[in-house]
Amino acid sequence: MSTSILVFAVWPYVALTVFIIGHVWRWRRDQLGWTSRTSQLLERRWLRLASPLFHVGALAVVLGHVVGILVPARVTAAIGVSEDAYHATAVTVGLLAGACMAAGLVILVIRRVVHHQRLRLVTTRLDWVVYGLLVLVVALGVCATVGQNVAAGGYDYRETVSVWFRSLFVANPDVELMASAPALYQVHVAVAFCFVALWPFTRLVHVWSVPVGYLVRPYVVYRAAGASPRAAVSRAPWA
Repeated sequence: MSTSILVFAVWPYVALTVFIIGHVWRWRRDQLGWTSRTSQLLERRWLRLASPLFHVGALAVVLGHVVGILVPARVTAAIGVSEDAYHATAVTVGLLAGACMAAGLVILVIRRVVHHQRLRLVTTRLDWVVYGLLVLVVALGVCATVGQNVAAGGYDYRETVSVWFRSLFVANPDVELMASAPALYQVHVAVAFCFVALWPFTRLVHVWSVPVGYLVRPYVVYRAAGASPRAAVSRAPWA
């Protein structure tokens, strides 16, 4: 079995299988650990800056990948978006999103190092592995964007990487397309699937627990000790 087949035809399915089964196992066996294990109470100043940068940047990066990988070029062309316009927008927005995510990630990592004594109780070895993989994935993505789409005059990944990725969903991965892509894209994809496989065993599972219920939960009524039911109360749905 060639390396290309192993990395681009076998490993993606293994990683996705671990991702799904791992989440099911984690939910059934470790619901109490299904949390972000926030460290806000231990250190807020750095977190107040890093968290928005990282989360907004990460969301923009994910949305950019969804459009760039899952939406075929013929679809954007059909709605009137030229290839040059798409390329310019993708590079500009991608670099801005990547820069925000990278800046937030770097601050988060430095925060853990500088305030190690205060944060060590909520920092695990897996946390450091996640940080390492995130740094590598982001760095590879930015290097691929700058090196291939800017410095090299543009690389049409939607004709190779995107087509290969969509072929995974029909159980017929086109390995030759991915093998013909630049090395930066190949390593970026391989490391990204490592990150996917590790996801269910880390604090990242908290992203699936969006507190939508808070929007419809009943009010929590506060009364002073010994006060009558008609006493003035504070009604706070977010409490």
